[in-house]
Amino acid sequence: MKKLIYFLLKLFSPKKILSKQKNSSMPENARSFYDMRLRSINGKEIDFSSYKGKKVLIVNTASACGYTPQYDELQTLHEKHGNKITVLAFPTNNFGKQEPGTNSEIGAFCKTSFKTTFQLFEKSDITENALYQWLGDKSQNGWNTELPKWNFCKYLINEKGELLNYYSSAVSPMSDEILKML
Repeated sequence: MKKLIYFLLKLFSPKKILSKQKNSSMPENARSFYDMRLRSINGKEIDFSSYKGKKVLIVNTASACGYTPQYDELQTLHEKHGNKITVLAFPTNNFGKQEPGTNSEIGAFCKTSFKTTFQLFEKSDITENALYQWLGDKSQNGWNTELPKWNFCKYLINEKGELLNYYSSAVSPMSDEILKML
């Protein structure tokens, strides 16, 4: 029985549950992160090639979630480490219908409640968002098949546009796990 418990603990260790890391190189036919063009919360098209040479943290967000206070930590990460990493937030209503607002309501909520200055994108459905299709398809990103399971899941992209890590909602934006990757 002890061996079974040890095996299960090792198999489902918190590190394995909370984080997945790249373990292979990107296939040659993969679509590039830098090929993306998505709309900001204000409707302006953002060309992801502008993020070349920068680390990027992508987060699916929601205004009425237990993890919503992570907006504060995302802002702190942006303010303290913005020279090393760019924060991109993507409001979604996929989980628990916890992002019911319009783009203007979401933008106002983030500015008023959390004084956000990092890039917010327009509200989207994860299943229809080209970025999340890329993030969850290993033939495009090189290794990952993990889509967000809840609000505030995080993906770390390196300076070459390669997906490095997936982090669950429970991983704080200011955690050592993320900060050590800067």
